[in-house]
Amino acid sequence: MAEIGALVGDPARANMLTALMNGESLSASDLAWHAGVTPQTASGHLARMMAADLIKVTAQGRHRYYKLASPAVGRMLETIYQVAGEQSAPRRRLPSYVDTAMREARTCYDHLAGVLAVMITEAMVSKRYLVLNDEAGVVTRGGRRFFTGFGIDLDAACRTRRHFCRVCIDLTERRPHVSGALGAAFCARCFELGWITRMKDTRAVAVTPKGAAGFREALGIEFGPSQVRRRAA
Repeated sequence: MAEIGALVGDPARANMLTALMNGESLSASDLAWHAGVTPQTASGHLARMMAADLIKVTAQGRHRYYKLASPAVGRMLETIYQVAGEQSAPRRRLPSYVDTAMREARTCYDHLAGVLAVMITEAMVSKRYLVLNDEAGVVTRGGRRFFTGFGIDLDAACRTRRHFCRVCIDLTERRPHVSGALGAAFCARCFELGWITRMKDTRAVAVTPKGAAGFREALGIEFGPSQVRRRAA
């Protein structure tokens, strides 16, 4: 615990890990930019985090790309943010557009979080696709038909070496959203369908006009025209 806490507690490394929380791979130069350090300093930080199995690296030709080592690391980071938000005194600063976008919809490693994720979860529960308790969820027969029709292979999700359907209390909304293998598969499918798109240099995602129509048809979730235009922009 002390070793991991010391690694995460360094501001430069914390910024690097935060940049990787969207589940994508980034180069060392990208991570140096996020951390505000030189490439040489970034290399030292990356080596220490790799040794502790916080991140992993993939080589593509002459380039090396880094990502979080596992969903467990992403959950740890999200929980640290949640505890920090509960314990820290409010900071006197005006909320930015990025703050608003992050609260509305973002990725937490490989699943959706924020207002959008909470709305999706509540819609699935109200339609009896999912039955949730405080820690996990069960897919109903109607839910199996829904997810299969949506293009998600539930059997493949069950075979992964991770929780199938976890329930997380959202960092900003303090209401549950779905993570685990099911949450990751649903998020990936939304990207594939073009319903959501990533916003540059942040974990925030934007709901596209196509996505607004899709979420309305599939789950009865309504977005106002101004919301969709602003997010898509």
